[in-house]
Amino acid sequence: MRIVLKSTLSEETAHKVMKFLGRTLALATTLALTQVAMGHAADTIRLAVQKTGTFSWELATIRAGGLDKEADLSLEVTELASPEAGKIALRAGNADIMLSDWLWVSRERALGAKLTFYPYSSALGAVMVPAASPIKTLADLKGRKLGVGGGPIDKSWLLLQARMKQDGIDLKSEATIAYGAPPLIAAKTLDGEMDASLNFWNFCAQLEAKGFRRLAGIEEILPKLGAKGAVSAVGYVFEESWAASHRDAVARFIAMTRKAKQLLVTSDAAWDKIAPLTGATDAAMLKTYRERYRDGIPRRSIADEEADARVLYRVLAETGGRDLVGPAAELDPGTFYHAVPGD
Repeated sequence: MRIVLKSTLSEETAHKVMKFLGRTLALATTLALTQVAMGHAADTIRLAVQKTGTFSWELATIRAGGLDKEADLSLEVTELASPEAGKIALRAGNADIMLSDWLWVSRERALGAKLTFYPYSSALGAVMVPAASPIKTLADLKGRKLGVGGGPIDKSWLLLQARMKQDGIDLKSEATIAYGAPPLIAAKTLDGEMDASLNFWNFCAQLEAKGFRRLAGIEEILPKLGAKGAVSAVGYVFEESWAASHRDAVARFIAMTRKAKQLLVTSDAAWDKIAPLTGATDAAMLKTYRERYRDGIPRRSIADEEADARVLYRVLAETGGRDLVGPAAELDPGTFYHAVPGD
């Protein structure tokens, strides 16, 4: 197999990509040999998927490449309107896997539900401003109108507040904050009703493609809060007991998703196939989606991911309080799933 990396990748990024692909190949080879030796039949995995979410892009890539058949998996997909609907489906036993964040998983574990998390994406939101905006630094947000996609306990918003407090700025009281659903905040930002906005990464990509400027990505402020690298905020979430009784199927599922990500890293043609799902209105927007998605593919060890999540959990617990994290002051030790070859 010959892998071609685009020359636009930095040497450091290329090294990380190759390391990631090496882990994927090793895992896939191990699983293929296991399946031949043991004669596994296809296992069914029920997925709860937000219809407009990026998980649907990955699944389309899997199906287009026949990766599900290659992994001996039958994927039953239920499309839902919101992440909350996915949580309900998982907790009710109507789905095996959904996407959510380690913060919710840890909170649920503290309340007695033994869920576990495996990294899906480290793509985070950003503070966006118009190209000609006089706002040049985060400190310039004082006295401005800032739209926040989500609500008062949105994780990116809490992390931004924590970072600004390090510089003696209470952004919550020193700026005018407007909360709203991410699509609404994006629309109002485009209409010029906001001086700046903090939103989910895909809405930021839309603004970027329209000429808006990234004032700061949330990933850029994490080192100041104690993180040592990119942290996957979103991951595949499933019941610990289900994973224990379907260990091989889970490993094949993760190997399959890694192959899909590999295609989306190395092949622009793969993006052309899923373009209608992204909602991109032009080539520039699709290009921005592609670049930001690739930036967010996890390439760190689970141990490193978990260590940084533990640090950020403390920051979030201090800033968001029990309304955000529930009764636990620390990330639950079983939050991250470790039983995958190569991790």
